[in-house]
Amino acid sequence: MAAAIELRSDYVADDLRRLARTSRCAKQTRRLLALASIYEGGSRGEAAKMGGVTLQIVRDWVVRFNSEGPDGLLDRKAPGRAPLLNAAQRTALAAAVDAGPKPYLDGVVRWRLVDLAQWVWNEFGISISRQALGNELRAMGFRKLSARPRHYAQNSEAIEEFKKVCRPNWRRSANASRLERL
Repeated sequence: MAAAIELRSDYVADDLRRLARTSRCAKQTRRLLALASIYEGGSRGEAAKMGGVTLQIVRDWVVRFNSEGPDGLLDRKAPGRAPLLNAAQRTALAAAVDAGPKPYLDGVVRWRLVDLAQWVWNEFGISISRQALGNELRAMGFRKLSARPRHYAQNSEAIEEFKKVCRPNWRRSANASRLERL
């Protein structure tokens, strides 16, 4: 069996108990008190029992305490899953979305998430779900907007001539005029 990892020597049990009293994190307090019992000569098994954990967890606390001090015993946020697309791939995706699809090349006239997922697969060989791709695009500042389709041979002058121009007929209500006289 390997020797136990020594605790750092710049703290004593009273220091850890004082820090435990001032801590606002209950888990950090429990960890500090377990390590204080080790400083006082208690075994790692007793510290594990006091902390309600296994010996391996007490060892992890000792390693974190030795490297970072009392702040190493605070809970940390889990790092989460690594992003599927790196910065260069996100830049290329943003450029493709801004430029729009090329119907002769991409086979679509407007981007859908399914089409963009296929484009990502063709360009980078990365399989990404529609939901994950939608989250990536939202994080990059894109929103789901759909423009009204226009025919390529549409004549803007003919559209203006076609619009009906009518003047609004505004009449005052009899009740409103009666209230104004009062």
